Amino acid sequence: MSWKDDARLYVCEVLTRTGALQFGAFKLTSGRFSPYYVDLRLLPSFPTAFRKICETYRNLIREGVGLDAFERIAGIPTAGLAFASVIAYNMRKPFLYTRKEAKAHGRERMVEGVLSPGDRVLIVDDIVTTGKSIVQAATVLRSEGATVEDAVVLIDREEGAGPALKAEGLRLHFLMGIRDAAEILHNRGVVQDEQYSAVVKQVKRQQATG
Repeated sequence: MSWKDDARLYVCEVLTRTGALQFGAFKLTSGRFSPYYVDLRLLPSFPTAFRKICETYRNLIREGVGLDAFERIAGIPTAGLAFASVIAYNMRKPFLYTRKEAKAHGRERMVEGVLSPGDRVLIVDDIVTTGKSIVQAATVLRSEGATVEDAVVLIDREEGAGPALKAEGLRLHFLMGIRDAAEILHNRGVVQDEQYSAVVKQVKRQQATG
């Protein structure tokens, strides 16, 4: 097995052990409704799992992006901040983050942290659905003169983010798609037939509608 295979199995184990994967009726940040929800905000409350998953991010970055391809790491509020800050610290890369809207006081900045024109910035987030949050962050960073070409997430919900980011000149790197996770858990008997079917149908429905 490759390190990615081991990492996928571990992440799936963590999703179930921490309760980060839930089935029901959920409204996502994108406004879409989903029969399942992956809440990676829980993971920092489990230090051992969080540390290992941050190591997985670093392996993804080394293999997919390259350590010399960027100078800074940017996180996306709110879930992406915990991962991005720890990854930046461990990789000895300066950390910054973008805001969804400028502060109404102080410097009224959209980017928090030190950023100079020409800096190459890697975006890190937890999970991606449509890619809207990453595109917005890239737009803000680019408006400050940064070069942004890559984004790394743990899980792709496979609902159009890849093509959306590509259209904006961004490459998406991820450990696994949600169907991979559902299949692993289904084969282990953790996810029931109807739950697995719900995940697959959600992906197909959203890909069909764009």
